[in-house]
Amino acid sequence: MARQKAPDVEFYVQAAEALSLDERFDYILISDTLNFAADVQQILDKLHRVSHPGTRLVINYPSALWRPVFAVAEALGLKSKHPQSNWLSNDDIAGLMVLSDWETLTYQPRMLCPIRAFGVGSFINRWLGPLFPWFCVTVFAVARPVRRKETGPLSVSVVIPARNEAGNIEDAIRRTPDMGAGTEIIFVEGHSKDNTWEEIQRVAKEYPHKRIKILQQTGRGKGDAVRAGFAAAEGDLFMILDADLTVPPEEMTKFYDAVVSGRTEFANGSRLVYPMEKQAMQFLNMCANKTFGVLFTLMLGQSLKDTLCGTKVLRRADYERIVANREFFGAFDPFGDFDLLFGAAHLNLKIMDVPVRYRGRTYGSTNIHRWSHGWLLLRMVVFAARKLKFV
Repeated sequence: MARQKAPDVEFYVQAAEALSLDERFDYILISDTLNFAADVQQILDKLHRVSHPGTRLVINYPSALWRPVFAVAEALGLKSKHPQSNWLSNDDIAGLMVLSDWETLTYQPRMLCPIRAFGVGSFINRWLGPLFPWFCVTVFAVARPVRRKETGPLSVSVVIPARNEAGNIEDAIRRTPDMGAGTEIIFVEGHSKDNTWEEIQRVAKEYPHKRIKILQQTGRGKGDAVRAGFAAAEGDLFMILDADLTVPPEEMTKFYDAVVSGRTEFANGSRLVYPMEKQAMQFLNMCANKTFGVLFTLMLGQSLKDTLCGTKVLRRADYERIVANREFFGAFDPFGDFDLLFGAAHLNLKIMDVPVRYRGRTYGSTNIHRWSHGWLLLRMVVFAARKLKFV
């Protein structure tokens, strides 16, 4: 029947435990199958033969909480009978993933109402299901393979958006370490009222042994500056370093190691782990950062403690995939942080916090306006929740 409906698609019929294919796939979908499998671990282990480091395994399985309900429905003839089913909990799936060298990225319980109910079911599943995940009928999990081959050193592009940061420019050059196969530093000046642009030009000439690119953004906002910098970047690995140097440039090596080792695919700086210098972050800002961290963890299904740290690192290839899918959310983020986080989550990239020591400013003042920017950030969270959670 499938071949008749889709004659241009290749179909193979095989037992999952005896999988034998010569291709490697970007996505592997297992829908309501593991709960009938004779050996779940064997199936998960076999899948490595048809996967590559960027493969995403997507599985869904019925919630164990609903098993008695399904049994009663079958006894009453309200549900078609199925073979004897495995009793798989989220913990069981997580354990089997570890045993088979898969890393689970997200769990997404779905579907509170398994029937259409004259259209009411769709409304319940979209808007109420994410709010009551414990009672959902089915669970979707996304995982990635962790059997990674060692890769050679990668070249690095460090993008430094700079607005009214003249006093920090030379320190940014001196303190940014050389990483991997070579490091280029890209300054993107953004309509400064001080002599930031002149200082960038001076420093670029005084450090000819450094690979330095300089440009001025035509648009507005840090997000636009980051995108302009990435467009000019030539490295394999893209990094963002705020020009205020409140995140020490010396700590960029931690981010490099985290991504190159394969432990994560999107390294996100976290300022909320180690004690920070006095006046580095105001109390209300800290409360807002912690709140956004909780909201993002619930919304993305991956643990995030600090969403607003400006330091973020990912591979060029993954950034290009985010750009290719950007219209899914739209260019709505003037800061650039959420644009990257939402894009990474949409692609099911592994996101991981990298704790950093947060320092106080030694020059200039913050470009963040607490209330107006906070309200804008909250609106962006609501917008993205409709795209990622309430679907």
